[in-house]
Amino acid sequence: MARAGGITNAVNVGIAVQADWENREFISHISLNVRRLFDFLVQFEATTKSKLASLNEKLDVLDRHLEQLEVQVANASANPSLFAT
Repeated sequence: MARAGGITNAVNVGIAVQADWENREFISHISLNVRRLFDFLVQFEATTKSKLASLNEKLDVLDRHLEQLEVQVANASANPSLFAT
């Protein structure tokens, strides 16, 4: 009878070890996927910041051009004789 109990304990230990390895593998996959997601988000943030900075520069240039046009229109409106031929 002691022998049967020993086999049962060995089987139980084997099952526990198998379950432990499966859990470790699962945790490893989850950790890897979380790391990949984190890397993607860091790269996405850097790319987004770069694109937003570029867009901001373009908007600043357009804003300056608009201000110049507004001054020119204001000057032309104030001096209609410029358009008389």
